[in-house]
Amino acid sequence: MQTLITGGAGFIGCNLAQRLLNRGYTVTIYDNLSRPGTPSNLEWLREVARDTAGSLAFIQADVRDAAALEAAARQVDVIFHLAGQVAVTCSVHEPRNDFEINALGTFNVLEAARKSPSRPAVLYASTNKVYGGMEEVAIVEEETRYGYRDLPNGIPETQPLDFHSPYGCSKGAGDQYVRDYHRIYGLKTVVFRQSCCYGLRQFGVEDQGWVAHFVIAAQFGRPIAIYGDGKQVRDILYIDDLVDAYELALERINIAAGKVYNVGGGIANTISIWREFEPILSRLAQQPVVPAHFGDWRPGDQPVFVSDISKIERELGWRPRVGVAEGVERLWNWVRENHTLFN
Repeated sequence: MQTLITGGAGFIGCNLAQRLLNRGYTVTIYDNLSRPGTPSNLEWLREVARDTAGSLAFIQADVRDAAALEAAARQVDVIFHLAGQVAVTCSVHEPRNDFEINALGTFNVLEAARKSPSRPAVLYASTNKVYGGMEEVAIVEEETRYGYRDLPNGIPETQPLDFHSPYGCSKGAGDQYVRDYHRIYGLKTVVFRQSCCYGLRQFGVEDQGWVAHFVIAAQFGRPIAIYGDGKQVRDILYIDDLVDAYELALERINIAAGKVYNVGGGIANTISIWREFEPILSRLAQQPVVPAHFGDWRPGDQPVFVSDISKIERELGWRPRVGVAEGVERLWNWVRENHTLFN
């Protein structure tokens, strides 16, 4: 199988590429290498490819380059569209840049697929931010976390869309374009509205990838800032489980085509970002981990987001297998064993 991964040298992309190489697929990485850690991830993938039956190619280009995308997509069977501007804060500071990368970039990917003689499937990494702040959803406050009053399984795909922040708007525009290219042009497209994903080869920073950011900061004595009161709840998903979902969607593309799926840890893998996460960090660090300061809530920050993942479980047979404690410990050990990557 011929596969193209936009953003393939990023955290999610390189883990997906590793899996596909191990399957013996031909993998083309399309990445501009602008994110910290991407050159290291690419070099790692080249080493991985030497020991697999698959083959690896690399195109250094940007998703804003429509011609380059059309050339890259000409003979592929599937495009995993993972490239994007990933931080809400950056979108607020530079909304045009955010729009051009996320909205226009996704449009370019879809047009490349539409014009390709091979008519590739397109699997798109969307975000739970398309649901906005969900101010109308009743929230209860407990000692260490917030929770939904009336949604015991979390937010379903039927939750009304409410794009909040330029990032929410640009990713949401891509989300809806991907859906509509199935309806209008018959492309086999799938939208994954992803929650907080974490795992190996993630170079998290304050604005994005908070689980990895906290793990890296705790190990290297870097400052940690908490925005809000630290009771915000997220369902977190280990990278291997996310890659499983991609593979299942591709394997069952005739079922998944045209669908939107929430993909997250679900109710079983929820944690508050500091009040419940800090004890795990402190146990792994074998000493208290103390934030440098608490700041104001950030725009668009949801007090709670938990995905209802029953649709993807029902239709594709997917559910997370790696729990929070196990996944965070795996990440902790990888950061410790690869400390030179973080100097």
